[in-house]
Amino acid sequence: MQNTLLLIDKINTWIGQLFAWCVLILTLFVSYEVFSRYAFGEPHAWSFDFMNMLYGALFMMAGAYTLSKNGHVRGDVLYGFFPPRLQASLDLALYIVFFIPGVVAMAWAGYQYASESWIINEHSTITADGPPIYPFKAIIPFAGACLLIQGFVEIARCIICLKQGDWPSREQDVEEVDVDKLRDMVHVNADEIEALDKLITDKKGSRS
Repeated sequence: MQNTLLLIDKINTWIGQLFAWCVLILTLFVSYEVFSRYAFGEPHAWSFDFMNMLYGALFMMAGAYTLSKNGHVRGDVLYGFFPPRLQASLDLALYIVFFIPGVVAMAWAGYQYASESWIINEHSTITADGPPIYPFKAIIPFAGACLLIQGFVEIARCIICLKQGDWPSREQDVEEVDVDKLRDMVHVNADEIEALDKLITDKKGSRS
């Protein structure tokens, strides 16, 4: 079971990292469009649509990735103090009552929007020379499916936590990996980091 959960985590992590390149593409494209507009006086009417669609794709595909890292914002003023089993009970109830129905509705509505858009070969009407938007709309049900699958993974984690009394592990990402790489690059071991952390903590305690 744990291997299956981690495999889905890895897939959604890979998809999220792939679509993260949209940030670079969007940055380069905006820079090019601004330069083309003011340096050459040649703006492109379709650029506004393209930037909107690219940002929308990035935003939608980040959902499952962020959920796999438990990175979505939550009001955890009290939640963080709860024992794991109580946390899992609350999460499980919220996933079943709100998350699953909402994501299913999004995926189904997105499928209808996308299929209709492909049938009519839909183009944007925001600008005069609007680009096709049916490929972009196809991302909506795909993002919903990824988010739904990751939601079932989180439900499975809640059930495991209820049985075992502790949260199962997650797939690591660049945040954890980069710390280890940086530590190796500067030739600092874990003991030295712990000693420095203890020194800083002691100084803060003496000041208070």
